[in-house]
Amino acid sequence: MRDWEDHWSRRDTPWDKGEAAPPLFEYLEEWDDGFMRGARVLVPGCGSGHDVRALAGAGAKPVGVDVSETAIEVARAHDPSGDEEFRHGSLFDWEETGYDALWEHTCFCAIDPADRANYARAAGRVVKPGGRLVGVFYLNPDNDGDGPPFGADRAEICRHFEPWFSLVRSRVPERAFPSRVGREWLAVFQRKAEATAGLR
Repeated sequence: MRDWEDHWSRRDTPWDKGEAAPPLFEYLEEWDDGFMRGARVLVPGCGSGHDVRALAGAGAKPVGVDVSETAIEVARAHDPSGDEEFRHGSLFDWEETGYDALWEHTCFCAIDPADRANYARAAGRVVKPGGRLVGVFYLNPDNDGDGPPFGADRAEICRHFEPWFSLVRSRVPERAFPSRVGREWLAVFQRKAEATAGLR
């Protein structure tokens, strides 16, 4: 498994594009309908915090989380908007619950595929019933399967999340970083009210 702290301490972070994910803005401008305004949003694998700051700029109250302490230091060093926070930790053992939403970008594709079911379960635990999981998922990175990033197809993604979430809408995003055009899937899931089994 990749040593994320080592990469961040050496600033060997080719996945960091220096700005928030274009599909995040696509979601906020076209599909959000004001849901994120005032919402408490967890952002696992936040890195240097570009997406967190974009969410804060849209009126959300995001919490960026990363397993690398250096990544959190880098994120905190940016000029804050006052509505975001950054903490060292992992979604897998995150104890806070009741979040209105979770924004997924580059975390699901970066973990070992064997951990994806645990990731989905953790997301179901932290997002409150009726809340949203909004994600841009990397479908087919050009690395012959030797990730991270690790690719996934829509059916696999839905299979992992469907015990706790219902797919609301999705599409291949029209906005993307140049190397990811046509390789991502933007999806909005809603947390099921009745799904509680296996979340404690």
